[in-house]
Amino acid sequence: MRKNIVAGNWKMNKNLKEAKELVKGIRKGLKKNSFENKRVIVAPSFINLNSIVKRTKKSNIEVAAQNMHEAKSGAYTGEVAADMLTDVGVNVVILGHSERRMYFNESNELLAKKVDAALANNLEVIFCFGELLEDRKAEKHFEVVENQLSEGLFHLLKEDFSKVILAYEPVWAIGTGETASPEQAQEMHAFIREVLAKKYDEKTANSISILYGGSVKPANAKEIFSKEDVDGGLIGGASLKSEDFLAIIEAI
Repeated sequence: MRKNIVAGNWKMNKNLKEAKELVKGIRKGLKKNSFENKRVIVAPSFINLNSIVKRTKKSNIEVAAQNMHEAKSGAYTGEVAADMLTDVGVNVVILGHSERRMYFNESNELLAKKVDAALANNLEVIFCFGELLEDRKAEKHFEVVENQLSEGLFHLLKEDFSKVILAYEPVWAIGTGETASPEQAQEMHAFIREVLAKKYDEKTANSISILYGGSVKPANAKEIFSKEDVDGGLIGGASLKSEDFLAIIEAI
């Protein structure tokens, strides 16, 4: 049975003091929350990972990194390797976020290498993908999504693919205030399961958690999460306030 997941991507926000306060608020609020078939993940900046891992011990909060390099080690100034993440207690990594694809020119080919490096180091992957506004207007959104999945993930064997969480993020709905309608989200998530079933099998397709990312807020979370194939959310701005993040967790 696939898990419901709410993951907060803090992006380049929160200094150490602010990060500690945020996770303290989330921990306090989660004491009242049921965790049956539910996972909560937060993704602070690299510099705060170690501290937040320590502050989430003996809690139901998991800690993810926002990115990693594909190489084991080497002369890659400013980069972080997979074993550096696991060494400080991180067990999940976000790969392929639209901001990494857009601002840092990360290709599907590069992301395939990052996925391999993560899985080789026992990191679970939240793999992000989604179409641009012009893709949707041109009615190429299904084609774009299938291509991102195929080139980034479909080299994996079925048993390795089971260690991946998918996060569909229509780029036109990230940080814009625009949100895909619950019906649009469900349509794409159902399509993704069809693509997975075609590549692997129906059992695999139905076991993979598919998150929606794109301006999820307390006001719209319940309706989005109510859709059959939406298994939670990758949350940006609304994860930066504990009360908002907790309301989204409660909505699932």
